[in-house]
Amino acid sequence: MSDPVPVLETLDRMQAGAHGIVARLDGDPAVRRRLMELGLVPGTPIELIRRAPLGDPIELAVRGVHLSLRRTEASLIHVSR
Repeated sequence: MSDPVPVLETLDRMQAGAHGIVARLDGDPAVRRRLMELGLVPGTPIELIRRAPLGDPIELAVRGVHLSLRRTEASLIHVSR
């Protein structure tokens, strides 16, 4: 029997308190490189901590550090849950 296919969603669609694992990054190479320098590499566990009142920025916990990302950057990060 084959393994179930993981459900992917973009980070900007996750709810506060949700956990996941970075599956892949989209966007141009410069943006992907910046996100990876922040620790957002495939296979990394993350938690969405909260959103600002108007939805932008998004705060998340990665490798014991809290980061804030714009919603447009978060839409480039695919997460498996």
